Amino acid sequence: MEHRSVADVMTHEVVRVAPGMGFRGILALLTEFDITAVPVVDGDDRPVGIVSEADLLRIQAAQADPAGLAFASAAGDGRQAVTAGELMTSPAICTSPGTSVVAAARLMNRHHVKRLPVVDDDGRLVGMVSRSDLLRVFLRDDHSIRSEIVEDVLAQVTGVSPAEVGVEVDQGRVTLSGTIAAPSLVPIVLHLCRSVDGVVSVTNRLECSAD
Repeated sequence: MEHRSVADVMTHEVVRVAPGMGFRGILALLTEFDITAVPVVDGDDRPVGIVSEADLLRIQAAQADPAGLAFASAAGDGRQAVTAGELMTSPAICTSPGTSVVAAARLMNRHHVKRLPVVDDDGRLVGMVSRSDLLRVFLRDDHSIRSEIVEDVLAQVTGVSPAEVGVEVDQGRVTLSGTIAAPSLVPIVLHLCRSVDGVVSVTNRLECSAD
């Protein structure tokens, strides 16, 4: 049973900027390519940070209120960040092409980020993967999900006969029914089914033929 990796869902053609790129240049790229963030790379094309719309918005928020109702909260010396190197969130949290989509999602969640630069073995940028890229896995059709569970999951577990297990899939929600040999096999089957790409949930209605 093979699972999708980051390489299967990532964007290969990545817009990137150098640390010296200015505010307006970054904003122009985000607008031109309809993206919300860009990786900042060093001279060897290795990611050193990320500049997002949120980072740029902080510049706007630091401006004096034209209505005179609020004051800027800029640094004490009054100097604002104006280049990618100054604006970026660093260090960049990266992943590799071979990382599973599940592991990538956990990495995003752990670091509270919305996107990950994808780097090769030398640490050079080869792609970008976003939350929306990972969520596309759940668009997999129900027939494909059911086929993988029946042919790859159930057939692999000793003591489980695919012919005796009913598998229903509705919008990624899997329901298992029928009979398997022993109670100890139930958590194994459930775990394997939950790990199938596109599965949203698994409902257990299995019965055991032996105590």
